[in-house]
Amino acid sequence: MNYPKPKEQYAAIFAPFNCCCMTIGFIQRAGVFAALARNMAPKNNSFQIILGSSSMARRQILSEMGYEFTVMTADIDEKAIRREKPEELVMALAEAKAEAIISRIMNTRHLEGNEETILLITADTVVVFEGTIREKPSSKEEARKYIQGYSGGHTSVVGSIVVTNLTTGNRKGGCDRAEVYFHEIPEEVIDSLVS
Repeated sequence: MNYPKPKEQYAAIFAPFNCCCMTIGFIQRAGVFAALARNMAPKNNSFQIILGSSSMARRQILSEMGYEFTVMTADIDEKAIRREKPEELVMALAEAKAEAIISRIMNTRHLEGNEETILLITADTVVVFEGTIREKPSSKEEARKYIQGYSGGHTSVVGSIVVTNLTTGNRKGGCDRAEVYFHEIPEEVIDSLVS
Protein backbone atom coordinates (compact mmCIF):
# COMPACT_ATOMS: atom_id res chain seq x y z
CA MET A 1 0.00 0.00 0.00
CA ASN A 2 1.30 3.51 -0.80
CA TYR A 3 0.94 5.95 2.04
CA PRO A 4 1.08 9.72 1.76
CA LYS A 5 4.54 11.00 2.68
CA PRO A 6 4.68 13.12 5.85
CA LYS A 7 5.84 16.71 5.50
CA GLU A 8 8.55 16.10 8.09
CA GLN A 9 10.36 12.90 8.98
CA TYR A 10 8.21 10.84 11.34
CA ALA A 11 5.35 13.39 11.26
CA ALA A 12 2.72 10.69 10.76
CA ILE A 13 4.38 8.36 13.26
CA PHE A 14 3.99 10.79 16.12
CA ALA A 15 0.31 11.42 15.43
CA PRO A 16 -1.48 9.65 18.24
CA PHE A 17 0.86 10.22 21.16
CA ASN A 18 2.71 13.44 20.44
CA CYS A 19 -0.45 15.55 20.14
CA CYS A 20 -0.43 15.50 16.34
CA CYS A 21 -3.45 13.22 16.20
CA MET A 22 -5.48 15.66 18.25
CA THR A 23 -3.91 18.53 16.38
CA ILE A 24 -4.97 17.19 12.97
CA GLY A 25 -8.58 17.16 14.04
CA PHE A 26 -8.40 20.38 16.02
CA ILE A 27 -6.72 22.24 13.16
CA GLN A 28 -9.48 21.07 10.85
CA ARG A 29 -11.98 22.27 13.42
CA ALA A 30 -10.12 25.56 13.96
CA GLY A 31 -11.80 26.93 10.84
CA VAL A 32 -15.10 25.72 12.25
CA PHE A 33 -14.30 27.49 15.53
CA ALA A 34 -13.48 30.74 13.77
CA ALA A 35 -16.81 30.61 11.91
CA LEU A 36 -18.70 29.69 15.09
CA ALA A 37 -17.00 32.46 17.06
CA ARG A 38 -17.92 35.02 14.40
CA ASN A 39 -21.54 33.86 14.47
CA MET A 40 -21.79 33.68 18.25
CA ALA A 41 -19.82 36.78 19.24
CA PRO A 42 -21.34 40.25 19.19
CA LYS A 43 -20.79 42.51 16.20
CA ASN A 44 -18.24 44.61 18.12
CA ASN A 45 -16.06 41.49 18.32
CA SER A 46 -15.43 41.97 22.02
CA PHE A 47 -15.43 38.54 23.62
CA GLN A 48 -13.54 36.40 26.09
CA ILE A 49 -12.63 32.79 25.40
CA ILE A 50 -12.51 29.98 27.91
CA LEU A 51 -10.80 26.86 26.58
CA GLY A 52 -12.36 23.89 28.33
CA SER A 53 -9.35 21.63 27.87
CA SER A 54 -6.04 20.78 29.50
CA SER A 55 -4.53 19.91 26.11
CA MET A 56 -1.27 21.73 25.43
CA ALA A 57 -1.78 21.28 21.69
CA ARG A 58 -5.21 22.94 21.80
CA ARG A 59 -3.72 25.82 23.80
CA GLN A 60 -0.95 26.21 21.26
CA ILE A 61 -3.33 26.20 18.31
CA LEU A 62 -5.58 28.89 19.79
CA SER A 63 -2.52 30.97 20.71
CA GLU A 64 -1.15 30.66 17.19
CA MET A 65 -4.54 31.77 15.85
CA GLY A 66 -4.01 34.97 17.85
CA TYR A 67 -6.64 34.41 20.54
CA GLU A 68 -6.18 35.20 24.21
CA PHE A 69 -8.01 32.82 26.51
CA THR A 70 -8.26 31.31 29.95
CA VAL A 71 -8.25 27.57 30.61
CA MET A 72 -10.70 25.55 32.66
CA THR A 73 -10.90 21.77 32.76
CA ALA A 74 -14.13 19.81 33.02
CA ASP A 75 -12.94 17.01 35.33
CA ILE A 76 -15.64 14.61 34.11
CA ASP A 77 -15.59 10.82 34.05
CA GLU A 78 -15.24 10.36 30.30
CA LYS A 79 -15.50 6.56 30.62
CA ALA A 80 -19.04 6.97 31.99
CA ILE A 81 -20.16 8.45 28.65
CA ARG A 82 -20.47 5.80 25.95
CA ARG A 83 -21.77 5.88 22.40
CA GLU A 84 -21.39 3.31 19.61
CA LYS A 85 -20.50 5.77 16.86
CA PRO A 86 -17.28 7.78 17.29
CA GLU A 87 -18.93 10.96 15.97
CA GLU A 88 -21.67 10.68 18.59
CA LEU A 89 -19.14 9.91 21.32
CA VAL A 90 -16.90 12.93 20.68
CA MET A 91 -19.92 15.23 20.50
CA ALA A 92 -21.37 13.81 23.73
CA LEU A 93 -18.02 14.21 25.49
CA ALA A 94 -17.50 17.79 24.28
CA GLU A 95 -21.05 18.70 25.37
CA ALA A 96 -20.59 17.00 28.77
CA LYS A 97 -17.37 18.95 29.27
CA ALA A 98 -19.22 22.18 28.43
CA GLU A 99 -22.02 21.37 30.89
CA ALA A 100 -19.54 20.58 33.69
CA ILE A 101 -17.62 23.80 33.16
CA ILE A 102 -20.80 25.89 32.89
CA SER A 103 -22.04 24.39 36.16
CA ARG A 104 -18.76 25.29 37.85
CA ILE A 105 -18.81 28.82 36.41
CA MET A 106 -22.38 29.39 37.58
CA ASN A 107 -21.36 28.39 41.09
CA THR A 108 -18.37 30.75 41.19
CA ARG A 109 -19.19 33.70 38.90
CA HIS A 110 -22.08 35.98 38.19
CA LEU A 111 -22.43 36.18 34.40
CA GLU A 112 -25.54 38.33 34.12
CA GLY A 113 -24.81 41.94 33.32
CA ASN A 114 -21.39 41.08 31.91
CA GLU A 115 -21.04 43.34 28.89
CA GLU A 116 -18.40 41.19 27.26
CA THR A 117 -19.49 37.95 25.61
CA ILE A 118 -17.83 34.81 26.96
CA LEU A 119 -17.33 31.89 24.59
CA LEU A 120 -16.56 28.45 26.02
CA ILE A 121 -14.76 26.01 23.70
CA THR A 122 -14.76 22.30 24.47
CA ALA A 123 -13.54 19.46 22.29
CA ASP A 124 -12.81 15.77 22.21
CA THR A 125 -10.88 13.40 19.97
CA VAL A 126 -10.80 9.63 19.55
CA VAL A 127 -8.94 7.28 17.25
CA VAL A 128 -10.78 4.55 15.35
CA PHE A 129 -8.51 1.60 14.66
CA GLU A 130 -9.79 -1.49 12.88
CA GLY A 131 -13.35 -0.48 13.74
CA THR A 132 -12.67 0.01 17.46
CA ILE A 133 -12.85 3.39 19.21
CA ARG A 134 -9.67 4.15 21.13
CA GLU A 135 -9.41 6.95 23.63
CA LYS A 136 -6.35 8.06 25.57
CA PRO A 137 -4.23 5.06 26.57
CA SER A 138 -4.53 4.28 30.27
CA SER A 139 -0.95 3.04 30.68
CA LYS A 140 2.45 2.98 28.98
CA GLU A 141 1.86 -0.64 28.05
CA GLU A 142 -1.41 0.23 26.35
CA ALA A 143 0.23 3.18 24.57
CA ARG A 144 2.98 0.85 23.28
CA LYS A 145 0.39 -1.66 22.05
CA TYR A 146 -1.54 1.10 20.26
CA ILE A 147 1.52 2.49 18.51
CA GLN A 148 2.79 -0.94 17.49
CA GLY A 149 -0.62 -1.65 15.99
CA TYR A 150 -0.56 1.59 13.98
CA SER A 151 2.89 0.85 12.51
CA GLY A 152 2.60 0.53 8.75
CA GLY A 153 -1.15 0.95 8.88
CA HIS A 154 -3.79 3.61 9.16
CA THR A 155 -6.33 5.01 11.62
CA SER A 156 -9.16 7.47 11.56
CA VAL A 157 -9.15 10.39 13.96
CA VAL A 158 -12.58 11.72 14.91
CA GLY A 159 -12.82 14.99 16.76
CA SER A 160 -15.45 17.45 17.86
CA ILE A 161 -15.62 21.07 18.89
CA VAL A 162 -18.45 22.78 20.75
CA VAL A 163 -18.65 26.55 21.24
CA THR A 164 -21.08 27.82 23.86
CA ASN A 165 -21.92 31.49 24.25
CA LEU A 166 -22.19 31.78 28.02
CA THR A 167 -23.90 35.15 27.75
CA THR A 168 -26.78 34.02 25.51
CA GLY A 169 -26.73 30.27 26.12
CA ASN A 170 -26.44 29.55 22.38
CA ARG A 171 -24.38 26.50 21.49
CA LYS A 172 -23.01 25.28 18.17
CA GLY A 173 -20.72 22.41 17.38
CA GLY A 174 -19.63 19.82 14.91
CA CYS A 175 -17.28 16.95 14.30
CA ASP A 176 -14.85 15.88 11.62
CA ARG A 177 -12.82 12.82 10.62
CA ALA A 178 -9.22 12.69 9.40
CA GLU A 179 -7.38 9.67 8.05
CA VAL A 180 -3.83 9.12 9.35
CA TYR A 181 -1.40 6.81 7.51
CA PHE A 182 1.71 5.47 9.21
CA HIS A 183 5.04 4.27 7.90
CA GLU A 184 6.69 1.44 9.83
CA ILE A 185 7.44 2.80 13.29
CA PRO A 186 10.90 1.82 14.58
CA GLU A 187 11.03 0.39 18.11
CA GLU A 188 13.34 3.20 19.27
CA VAL A 189 10.71 5.74 18.19
CA ILE A 190 8.04 3.79 20.06
CA ASP A 191 10.30 3.69 23.13
CA SER A 192 10.79 7.47 23.02
CA LEU A 193 7.07 8.11 22.60
CA VAL A 194 6.06 5.85 25.45
CA SER A 195 8.73 6.96 27.92
